[in-house]
Amino acid sequence: MKRLVYLSLALMLLAGSQIIAATKSTAKTKTAKKKGTMSDYQNKVAEIHTTAGEIDIRFFPEAAQNHVKNFIDLAQKGFYNGTKFHRVIPGFMIQGGDPNTKSPDVNTWGTGGSGTHLKAEFNAIPHKRGIVSMARAQDPNSASSQFFIVVKDSNFLDRQYTVFGQVTKGMDVADKIVNAPRGANDRPNSPTSIERIVIRDARADEKGPAPK
Repeated sequence: MKRLVYLSLALMLLAGSQIIAATKSTAKTKTAKKKGTMSDYQNKVAEIHTTAGEIDIRFFPEAAQNHVKNFIDLAQKGFYNGTKFHRVIPGFMIQGGDPNTKSPDVNTWGTGGSGTHLKAEFNAIPHKRGIVSMARAQDPNSASSQFFIVVKDSNFLDRQYTVFGQVTKGMDVADKIVNAPRGANDRPNSPTSIERIVIRDARADEKGPAPK
């Protein structure tokens, strides 16, 4: 019973404080357009070059096809360049991908998106350390551009947020980001920025089935 209460309180905290908030943008919701074929998004890796170091992510298109396409398409457009990891919670996760973080107005950080919302693709991949999942608001179909990297197993999020990737290199960088001094709203005092994201073919050691 105590565990159920704990999980309920944790989920309420997530929704209430927008720890994993996606967007409050008033832009008209659009249906995500499919670009390319499935093969264009298989066996790909994103090299996220940040001011704190490099984080590499492999994708799971077989589990979350549209979320993988969305991230790769945005990355290739340069959408994420200059955005910051605006929310960090030690023992939990780091969150980024909000275009509003390019603005000095911190009051808008955590509320932005790409203008396109995705239908949820909740799957069986557990939120273990290193998992990359899509941020959203209370509406399950509100994911846009914001994402988070789990730095500690957080299974209470399973099947409630769409897992679409996993860190293959750079968890030490994620740990560095999450443990930086922070202030109100879990905002880092000196946020780490994404300089650029390079999408490339996965090497043999970066392929394989999704974790269970």
